[in-house]
Amino acid sequence: MLGSLGENLTNTMKKLAGMSVIDKKVIKEVVKDIQRALIQSDVNIQLVLKLSKTIEKRALEEEPPKGITPREHVITIIYEEMVNLLGSEAQELKITEKPFKILFLGLQGSGKTTTIGKLCRYLQRKGFSPAVVCTDTWRPAAYEQLKQLTEEMQIQLYGDPDNKDALDLAEKGLKHFKNQKIIIFDTAGRHKNEEDLIEEMNKLDKIINPSESMLVIDATIGQQAGEQAKAFSQATDIGSIIISKLDGTAKGGGALSAVAETGAPIKFIGTGEGIDDFEAFDPERFISRLLGMGDIRSLIEKAEEVIDEDEATKTMNNMLSGKFTLVDMRSQFEMMNSMGPMQQVMNMIPGLGGKIPKEASQMTEDKINGFKIIMSSMTEEEMLNPKIIKQSRIQRIARGAGVEESDVKELLRYYNNTKKAMKGIGRRGMGGGAMNRIMGQFMK
Repeated sequence: MLGSLGENLTNTMKKLAGMSVIDKKVIKEVVKDIQRALIQSDVNIQLVLKLSKTIEKRALEEEPPKGITPREHVITIIYEEMVNLLGSEAQELKITEKPFKILFLGLQGSGKTTTIGKLCRYLQRKGFSPAVVCTDTWRPAAYEQLKQLTEEMQIQLYGDPDNKDALDLAEKGLKHFKNQKIIIFDTAGRHKNEEDLIEEMNKLDKIINPSESMLVIDATIGQQAGEQAKAFSQATDIGSIIISKLDGTAKGGGALSAVAETGAPIKFIGTGEGIDDFEAFDPERFISRLLGMGDIRSLIEKAEEVIDEDEATKTMNNMLSGKFTLVDMRSQFEMMNSMGPMQQVMNMIPGLGGKIPKEASQMTEDKINGFKIIMSSMTEEEMLNPKIIKQSRIQRIARGAGVEESDVKELLRYYNNTKKAMKGIGRRGMGGGAMNRIMGQFMK
């Protein structure tokens, strides 16, 4: 997440965790590393200086609590101040009335329509069945794009591409879905300087009387995100903000911190291109993963959404112990499409971010399906004890699956590399038992 920022911060924390002596020189060096990482991610320089001064002052002046080493205490300070940078509390979406009406707002190109699809999938996983009303009469093919998204998820959609009256569409959509629990209204993308569209937004707000207005902001605009949040909040009552396109952008840190600085509540973030790459924003969990400390709570929640509780517990235990078999890996493959990309899943495990083999982070649906076909040609004994799979067995498995022997070897190499990467992570964390204790504090 956030590409190089997460990698740089994780490396800084690893370096700190490996220090035997924590003195003034080490603290200043760590603070400089954090400054460099944040500035490279487009976080406002004044904000970075303020944050780093606070971290340095606390690290040099505060006495570690009883039972906590100086190293652990410094890591705790960094974690706490990074969380404060983004706001200290998660903002939960509470469905308080029927119908619960969500008004979507955003600039042109912010990813608003795609984000509506992601929110619909998120709500479906929570047991809701939202409906969507298209009032975007400005962008060509806006209705068709929404139709494609909603049909794939079996979401009800109201709209009329021949009707160019957004206010009329909103009124008719309200009547059409009056018995729905949740109604989401898509609107035309607009700019803070487009007075006609701002006026239309105000009129839509009065007609719909939204339970919550959500503003979608593109993470790639960096620090400008704060200005956009302010401009929209002055025009209408913004209940929450969604940061889209957060994956891989060098300006993601700037967008998150700029919006947080305005006091506007960030409720969701888009973490990838897939329909499931979307999550509720929790500053504590986000910073834990960004610093390479994992987020076991989120991982368990993701697992429980796609498998039953007992299976989720078993899978997590096997992943963390490193004692999983090909049977376990097949189960993981079956979950993967619902849980999201492998890299995101593994980054939630403390200490594993950045250690996952390169091929694991590049797993595609086609590759997973190919591996599953190969595994279907294996015996139960081979699945439970992959060590016995030698050349003669590889030849038989390849013939049975209709693939090349090199494909079977690739699966075994992937399995062995992944098992090696995960082995002992659950016990060791990022720097031994001491780090496990401090991570336990983070995830309370």
